[in-house]
Amino acid sequence: MAIEVRDVNKSFGTTPVLRDVSVDIASGSLTALLGPSGGGKSTLLRIIAGLEQPDTGTVVISGVDATRLAPQRRNVGFVFQHYAAFKHLSVFRNVAFGLEVRKRPRAEVRRRVRELLELVHLEQMADRYPAQLSGGQRQRMALARALAVEPQVLLLDEPFGALDAQVRKELRTWLRRLHDEVHVTTVFVTHDQEEAMDVADEIVVLANGEVVQVGSPDEIYDNPANPFVMSFLGPVTRLGEYLVRPHDIDASVTPQPGATAAVVTRIVRLGFEVRIEMRIDDREVWAQLTRGTADSLGIAPGDTVYLRPSPHAKLLATAA
Repeated sequence: MAIEVRDVNKSFGTTPVLRDVSVDIASGSLTALLGPSGGGKSTLLRIIAGLEQPDTGTVVISGVDATRLAPQRRNVGFVFQHYAAFKHLSVFRNVAFGLEVRKRPRAEVRRRVRELLELVHLEQMADRYPAQLSGGQRQRMALARALAVEPQVLLLDEPFGALDAQVRKELRTWLRRLHDEVHVTTVFVTHDQEEAMDVADEIVVLANGEVVQVGSPDEIYDNPANPFVMSFLGPVTRLGEYLVRPHDIDASVTPQPGATAAVVTRIVRLGFEVRIEMRIDDREVWAQLTRGTADSLGIAPGDTVYLRPSPHAKLLATAA
């Protein structure tokens, strides 16, 4: 069930969207395509699904060249952001639809749909209609429908993008658990860094139609390939000529070797953490401290503090 994308290029009119994209997606993995809007994520997903054709390059699914295969011949399940539910059909019939189209025996359809509704915790909702479900329940129904035909690959295009923040968090945890149960090779598009870090085995970072970096969440966060990746995969601030994570900054009220003086402009308490906003010359910087550390400093707006990276901090050079 592995996916191999090789040297894919795609343009819409005169606008290039993907440039020489090559990606290997391991069988049974959960991979995130992550990047800013317009980076080519959804186009790459649609090319894997067969909904778009590459101008050049190949797509191989489970050892078969699928580049020119029609979507229905790729054995791929696709879930869009906006569910695409059949409003006139019950939840049961929505999930059963793909099996009925394939003319599977009724007993097999009933068994498979019951199994899936239990898997996505909708067994009590089988007779309801999509309009009677919450957004999160409709998305779980869409996932069950995609899984009903036992696809080799499950493709998700920003599946939780239309939901509020709390439901998104709940569903991404649920998606990870679901994947660990069904083990189908899954690729999902997101521009939410936290979502990708939380759910994925591997992250493919795309920007301006190119693959910028591929790796596990820890690899990409701890060893970003360039300043763009570091900035995109979590908060950063700048000390001198380097980017550093705000939680990797040591602050002192007395001068320290190698430290930079900064003037405190604002202190924001966020539960256990405290955000210290400062100014160095005409540039704004900030540090993220624990409440205990911030209290021990005894600082207030207008005070001068001295900043330097902590000994274990990851630094990345950036242009002045």
